[in-house]
Amino acid sequence: MELEPVIGLEVHLQLATETKLFCSCQVKFAAEANSKVCPVCLGLPGSLPVINRKAIEYAVKVALALDCTIGDQVKFDRKNYYYPDLPKNYQISQYDMPLSYEGHILINSENKDKRIRIRRVHIEEDAGKLIHEKEYSLIDYNRTGIPLLEIVTEPDISSPDEAYKYLVTLKTLLKYLAVSDCDMEKGSLRCDANISLRVKGEEVLGTKTELKNMNSFKAVKAALEVEVKRQGRLLDEGKSVIQETLLWDEEKRTTIPMRSKEEASDYRYFPEPDLVPFAIEKKSLKEIRSSLPELPREKTKRIRQAYKLSEEEAQFLVTEQDMVEFFEDCNKLFKDSKSILNWIRGPLLYEINQRNKTISELFIKPEDFIKLIKLLKTDALSNLTAKSVLTLMIDRKKGPDEVINEEDLVQVSDEASLIKLAQEVILENKESVENFLSGKVKALMFLVGQVMRKSKGKANPKKVKELLERKLKEDKKDA
Repeated sequence: MELEPVIGLEVHLQLATETKLFCSCQVKFAAEANSKVCPVCLGLPGSLPVINRKAIEYAVKVALALDCTIGDQVKFDRKNYYYPDLPKNYQISQYDMPLSYEGHILINSENKDKRIRIRRVHIEEDAGKLIHEKEYSLIDYNRTGIPLLEIVTEPDISSPDEAYKYLVTLKTLLKYLAVSDCDMEKGSLRCDANISLRVKGEEVLGTKTELKNMNSFKAVKAALEVEVKRQGRLLDEGKSVIQETLLWDEEKRTTIPMRSKEEASDYRYFPEPDLVPFAIEKKSLKEIRSSLPELPREKTKRIRQAYKLSEEEAQFLVTEQDMVEFFEDCNKLFKDSKSILNWIRGPLLYEINQRNKTISELFIKPEDFIKLIKLLKTDALSNLTAKSVLTLMIDRKKGPDEVINEEDLVQVSDEASLIKLAQEVILENKESVENFLSGKVKALMFLVGQVMRKSKGKANPKKVKELLERKLKEDKKDA
């Protein structure tokens, strides 16, 4: 009996508002504990929530970008439970009349588009943070009331790998909308996963479990892979899967039972009496829709056609918004998209990864980047030297000309200087010379490397190779 996974994801996204969802308390990461709270955050008697208009605007942006239907009436509800980090003992969320529903997003799975349906996108407030010490626990209420979006898929995801691709695609879209920093380390983007197994090809779903405590997309994928194996093993042994919430232990690479799964009825939802239902005006919807930027999917298609890129090349660029903007700015200055792309994917990406920064944070100007590529293409710099110049440009926040002058890095191409260096190398490396003359071609590259070393990387390697080859063949004839 062949089984297949059925996965649905719930993403909690912190909206990048200046203030909280229902009060004017500032949203500030890593602020002093309990310094950003007020009676509304703490649910004190007599305090009343007032909706943050910017949070609604951001939420509508996301809903429209996911092709969701915006509800005719939007209502908030109280979701009741006892959590020590939410002092009023209920969370203001949405139940039967959410902001939006029935959207979709396309992901690339096995080189084909796959449609993942979005069940709903709704707004809710965040809870506080528990800090567990050895003999006691502390509570920081600064997070209480921070605006969140919950983005819930239908169970359309068929593998841990598809779950990973969905999250990457969704995050790219959300960053384009500029509604969140999507920083998982700060808790701005969190993900829970529901997973069950069913007999392949059948419609009936198996018993699901919910996975929590995953702090990266790779952790989501790894936790799902482990859970697929665990549930499969239970079913193979004729045992049942228990519906429960599981925690992911990253270090031990295993799932741990947290609690039995709650159903919606356990939360005793009822309408929030202090916030009346409301509708999003058509005029506001139109304004928000018109403010949407070119989204990743459309941008991928456009730049692929405009710059004659492959699908994979276009997707690589579009994944980071500042990278594709940099690429397009460079193309306005120099019509050689392949060279620009190769240098972005090669040396520039290396610098980005080494420094753990974004391309914007490197402060490199498109005009300087293009000047560097042109110096390389006109043989004023060797490939190796150009990479060193790029590193120094970023370190010193200077253009290539300044760096080259400071370091005296102009490429040596005049034949007299190179012949002199080649002759020195030939005299100092007789064994390699004999190897080359006896047919070992690799020996020539060793000699080229020796000339490059003598010139401190400034010699033109193409010319050095030509000169050495010619000189050695001439010497052989004369011998």
